[in-house]
Amino acid sequence: MPIRIFVTGGTFDKEYHELTGALAFKDTHLPEMLRLGRCRLDVSIRTLMMIDSLEMTDADRALIVDRCRQEAETRILITHGTDTMVETAHALAAAFPASGGKTIVLTGAMVPYAFGSSDGLFNLGSALSFVQVLPAGVYISMNGRSFRWDRVRKNRETGVFESL
Repeated sequence: MPIRIFVTGGTFDKEYHELTGALAFKDTHLPEMLRLGRCRLDVSIRTLMMIDSLEMTDADRALIVDRCRQEAETRILITHGTDTMVETAHALAAAFPASGGKTIVLTGAMVPYAFGSSDGLFNLGSALSFVQVLPAGVYISMNGRSFRWDRVRKNRETGVFESL
């Protein structure tokens, strides 16, 4: 069962810029993460954008929906910034009702992968497992858990996603 992975940026792929001291984007870390995790799944990766999710617009979300619609794969994983992950999941759910035949899982990280102490590798592995076994619908996978898109929120005080 092939899995399509779409990269949109977010903390997952941020790096520390030594000259400015800011977090910035260069390239996605997904291929390295899959290699380090010894992933043996049939996956294909496509970078759609490399932005902070707070900068994501309705047009960006429409692009994500459109690319998911165009894919032949019925299992899609999207790496995404955590701040607006639920909003993008909402846009996807509007386009892909649970009866639509596609399982779409969004995941991200609270700490950049490049920092070494990131939750990104764990979240990626969990999301890859969930996208294979969950029924059609839109989900968020964080901290080893999966949530229906409309039954989750990011708790900004604790830094974890929790059920509503």
